[in-house]
Amino acid sequence: MDFLVGIDEAGRGPLAGPVTAGCVLLPIDFPVEILNDSKKLSEKKREAASDVIREKSCWGIGIVSEKIIDEINILQADFKAMKIAFDMMRMKLPAWCEKNKFNFEQCKNSMQIIVDGNMLPFTDKNLDIKAVIKADSKFPCVMAASILAKVQRDKIMLDYDKLYPEYGYAKHKGYPTLVHKEICRRLGPSPIQRLSFKY
Repeated sequence: MDFLVGIDEAGRGPLAGPVTAGCVLLPIDFPVEILNDSKKLSEKKREAASDVIREKSCWGIGIVSEKIIDEINILQADFKAMKIAFDMMRMKLPAWCEKNKFNFEQCKNSMQIIVDGNMLPFTDKNLDIKAVIKADSKFPCVMAASILAKVQRDKIMLDYDKLYPEYGYAKHKGYPTLVHKEICRRLGPSPIQRLSFKY
């Protein structure tokens, strides 16, 4: 039996805040009907699905700050977040397998890792990992990773909105809307702006 692991990110395009990534291995009996590409789900459905994913799956989340994004560029920061998420999932895997009565060695050796996109964030000769364009609309495990990443990032941006309410992060989550750009031009960058991005 193959164990499919999905990896996806959220927040490559915003002008502020971190980039996040999710990594998810779903159990066989997971209710996949609650999943979809995170962008196609309402906020309420995303959050409800995220709770179920965290409860039932083996998962990890990676968060890379805007400061690191500025230092190493968004692509490398994206890859870093994905690797952190994968390592977190793998660290949880033995206990998750024991809880779900899976053989850990079999699970570890038969994992197939699917990354949304056209590039691999990391390689390992011991891992079966492939990049698939639009995987977040094709594979439930990648949909789940997409949801985890999106919900986690949105929560971070809501917290930042409390610190910097004048920037409106609760509304646009740092994405380059006209309102966000105008505020940045008027007030200057907030402490969480990605200074390497064009405004």
